[in-house]
Amino acid sequence: MAQKQVLVREATEEDLDAVRDVLLDAYGQYANTLSEERWEQYKENIVAAASAGATKNRLVAELDGRIVGSVFLFESSEQAYGYVGIHTPIIRLLAVSQEARGHGVATQLIRESAGIALASGAELLHLHTSDMMDSAVRLYERLGFERAKEFDVNNGETLVKSYRLRLRESAILNAR
Repeated sequence: MAQKQVLVREATEEDLDAVRDVLLDAYGQYANTLSEERWEQYKENIVAAASAGATKNRLVAELDGRIVGSVFLFESSEQAYGYVGIHTPIIRLLAVSQEARGHGVATQLIRESAGIALASGAELLHLHTSDMMDSAVRLYERLGFERAKEFDVNNGETLVKSYRLRLRESAILNAR
């Protein structure tokens, strides 16, 4: 099967509804994993983050002219989450619509984010995830992210694990 061409670009104001729809579709796979109350809270946080203005970059991915993925790049944990600790770029809310998975969309979004971070002088790119997102964890590890346990946080009973990518050594960027 031929790989479809993924176009990654900066999001515009006109893209915000599509980004929100992609986020809700992508993270909707966890609606049955979480309690109803936790899912509603999670969904509200996703929608709020989609319209928050503190991002350095908001990227979207298109396949066949449709937005099917997005990721937010922040300067630090303070901008991404409101707490101090990580002083390097962080990606947050990486999302690929369920129908578009398997086309390299997430990899392209991460590659572009890493390139932006490196071009800005950063040595590291961070992200947070949980074991619930096991396929995402496998992707991050395959792309060269390593655990950064010193930046793990607890969200209620959930351990939110921190990962970092060493940008200058990154195979994902060296494969450009």
